[in-house]
Amino acid sequence: MLNILNDFKQVSDQYKCVFCDLWGCLHNGKESFQKSLDALLNFKKNGGIVILLTNSPRPSETVKKQIEHLGIAKFYFDEIVTSGDAAQLALFSGEFGKNIFHIGTKHDLSFFEIRPKLLSTPINVNLVDISKASSIVCTGLFNNLVEQPSDYDEIIFEGISRQLPFLCANPDIQVDFGHQRLWCAGAIAENYEKSGGTSLYFGKPHKPVYDLALKKLHEINPTVSKSEIICIGDGILTDILGGISYGLDTLFVTGGLSDQDTGTTNGELSPNEEKLTSFLQKANVIPTNSIGYLR
Repeated sequence: MLNILNDFKQVSDQYKCVFCDLWGCLHNGKESFQKSLDALLNFKKNGGIVILLTNSPRPSETVKKQIEHLGIAKFYFDEIVTSGDAAQLALFSGEFGKNIFHIGTKHDLSFFEIRPKLLSTPINVNLVDISKASSIVCTGLFNNLVEQPSDYDEIIFEGISRQLPFLCANPDIQVDFGHQRLWCAGAIAENYEKSGGTSLYFGKPHKPVYDLALKKLHEINPTVSKSEIICIGDGILTDILGGISYGLDTLFVTGGLSDQDTGTTNGELSPNEEKLTSFLQKANVIPTNSIGYLR
């Protein structure tokens, strides 16, 4: 049975912590959503803890600076945990070797910077040509404004022929940048797997990023249980599936990536119930609650 909310306040008093997605819930890459930020601020004012949980491949410190330019100031949240944080832990532990071929923009090079206190004995990595690599790390496309996942077929072929593991630092398939839909690292990782390669994921819906978020939460308040956490996001197969798989309640924001599929368009503030039902049945994922936009 669907539980469609008009306002987060209808259920917020049931929880002590929110794991909230960023892109699609709080901003679209160009501007932030003030009503969504106000909903988090009201939750915090009532004693709640807000942890921003994002599939960004960049470290949390970098993301924090990035979202400040969008008006998402520190007082709206308590912590940020990124897919990049979780992937860095694996990379710098030595799990993927020292010689890395990087797929992604120059803006994502902060992923390869060793942060203080990340690990007690991190290894040093070298960015090399794929012919010398021990692994591939993908933070995104080289230029997602013009490229498609199919542009990487040659790299995928070479990586698989050399049996290189593929570390995906952002499992998202697509994201909305303003009104433009762009491809993400997850689309290349998916093609790598389909072609017979090994892709490894650390962001939503996979367990490592939730383990890290729970660790950060318990550093703030060690008494909060999983039943007191709600995951908010617009990705049905990332945010929502991940939350459910981790044993958490969920709030599906239908006005993001799935706005067309759920009928949350043309100024509608709530999804079309019939379209939402059909969409969730096809995805085979049922959130605890749904809402048009976080507010």
